[in-house]
Amino acid sequence: MADISKGERRAGLLNGFAAYGMWGLVPLFWPLLKPAGSVEILAHRMVWSLLFVVVALLFVRRWAWAGELLRQPRRLALVTVAATVITVNWGVYIWAVNAGHVVEASLGYFINPLVTIAMGVLLLKERLRTVQWAAVGVGFAAVVVLAVGYGQPPWISLVLAFSFATYGLVKKKVNLGGIESLAAETAIQFLPALGYLLWLAGHGESSFVNDGAGHAALLASTGIVTALPLVCFGAAAIRVPLSTLGLLQYLAPVFQFLLGILYFHEAMPTARWAGFALVWLALALLTWDALRTAHRAARALATAPLPRPATPAAETPASPV
Repeated sequence: MADISKGERRAGLLNGFAAYGMWGLVPLFWPLLKPAGSVEILAHRMVWSLLFVVVALLFVRRWAWAGELLRQPRRLALVTVAATVITVNWGVYIWAVNAGHVVEASLGYFINPLVTIAMGVLLLKERLRTVQWAAVGVGFAAVVVLAVGYGQPPWISLVLAFSFATYGLVKKKVNLGGIESLAAETAIQFLPALGYLLWLAGHGESSFVNDGAGHAALLASTGIVTALPLVCFGAAAIRVPLSTLGLLQYLAPVFQFLLGILYFHEAMPTARWAGFALVWLALALLTWDALRTAHRAARALATAPLPRPATPAAETPASPV
């Protein structure tokens, strides 16, 4: 990142704000697709996302990864797992928004970093620092408080958090770029999704066919709504530090939470406020610990002596840069 100009960093920040802003405001979009049901919306999202990313790949001419992926059965299996998990995530999120659970959906993305850390400990045997353990403990307490307030565990939040954390874990192992990964995943989703849409049309239950050109255009735009934030995120990821992206990621659930309260007028009883307060405390601990660790690493790197290159005895050593 050191050799990236101020202009590039500014562009990266703008793309980061755009990506997380779009993800945060997407609850405004899904209700526009009614009377389509959640499963129909999900199927359209899969089909049109693939068409959109294929056009994008044609534009940038990046296809070599596809042949490599097809020759690696293990990576292909991991992509299939990723496609399955993100299908669950997308479907639950669309249903939650259209069923009036925007606040609970936002909670899923607030606790996602805590779930990711917990999975790292349980599955990858990672070791946590004391502050990280404290954040995980506070997050667990928040889920307990919310479960008492709801009268049951916050299933929507937990499914969204665990599915997205699993998706991130699998994508880390697959190691594909954003557009390439979305293309591979939606290619796996495409046939089942298209088959379902054709079945709906055959039974006269397709809102895409029955509810006019405007509604059909909105359903087709789910591909753009899915892929455009990812393109902006990819542009941000190569221009700004990961620590900055880590802070920007909280924009999306903050926007969703505010929309749930101020626009959709969802109820926020005392127990729910208490649970969210604990979640925010856990995230504040994580953020403080991450920034402190990054600062220490940067300071250690700045004060470390430069290694002296080995030179033959007969030559004059070059002056250090």
